[in-house]
Amino acid sequence: MSRSKSESLLGLTESFFHRYLQNTRGASAHTVRAYRDALKLFYLFLADQKRKPVADLALEDIQSDAVLSFLDHVESRRGNSAVTRNCRLAAVRSFVQHLLREDVTRAGQYGRILAIRNKKAIRRTAVYLEPEEARAVIAAIDRRSRNGGRDHALLLFLYNTGARVSEALAVRACDLQLERPRQVRLLGKGRKERICPLWAETASALHRLMRVQKAEDLLFRNTRGAPLTRDGVAYLLRKYVRIAAQQAPALRKRRVTPHVMRHSCAVALLQAGIDVSVIRDYLGHASVATTSRYITTNLQMKREVLEAFWKRAGLDPSAPRKWRPSPKLLAFLENL
Repeated sequence: MSRSKSESLLGLTESFFHRYLQNTRGASAHTVRAYRDALKLFYLFLADQKRKPVADLALEDIQSDAVLSFLDHVESRRGNSAVTRNCRLAAVRSFVQHLLREDVTRAGQYGRILAIRNKKAIRRTAVYLEPEEARAVIAAIDRRSRNGGRDHALLLFLYNTGARVSEALAVRACDLQLERPRQVRLLGKGRKERICPLWAETASALHRLMRVQKAEDLLFRNTRGAPLTRDGVAYLLRKYVRIAAQQAPALRKRRVTPHVMRHSCAVALLQAGIDVSVIRDYLGHASVATTSRYITTNLQMKREVLEAFWKRAGLDPSAPRKWRPSPKLLAFLENL
């Protein structure tokens, strides 16, 4: 007897994205795209392994050994890092948890998949710009050009707020308060709202941009009037980094993405002595552990902390004596 659509792989995939991810969990568009891409890759891999069309895949095909083979394929054949492998697993695991809620008859099958562990991965240090480098990139914008005012406001906004690019592109004129206290309402991951203060310079740049905007309009738009895209922001940033590199040669070796502006904001806040828990709320991190990674990123901050610790400890600055093993110690080790 054939199963109804609600019990089929297609039906459960649809309910996972529409009912669970978007409505129940309130996942961002970025998360939805990432999970979509991961499941698409998994289904294509599974169909190839089973030698049948994707349309013929069934719930019985989603087994732990198939998931493990897929993860190995992601690393060995596609050349993805362990971090990417873990992201693909997170998407599959979230989907399987949905299957478990909807189809308890296969609890054992799904439980074996949920037991698959993440692979230990070396976390790359966050790339960021020093304040003078960020200023150089923003100063590279010709504000008299056709879209110079928009680009200046956009890069100032990203650096000022540390907003994710998706958060910045979702800002509407009605989300801004450009009189004291100057601030913006951002909608982050899980549809969590937070308020970020704005510099007077950022507020002025946004005010000039808003002269031609309605309250419900998205703030950042392209030349044709359509909403600016993530790729569009990345393109603009690369362009201004190339221009700024003419005066700041160190930028020539840097790959500066919109997220680098977020990292740059976080590190600048740390350098200014702002408490990590405050920065966590400022950036909209779920955990202070995520924010703490920026401390490990900045070598100069480590040096300053070490020097302050040394002065506070009041230790003798003379060079320590070199340790030499005693004859008894050597004799003991040799007789083991």
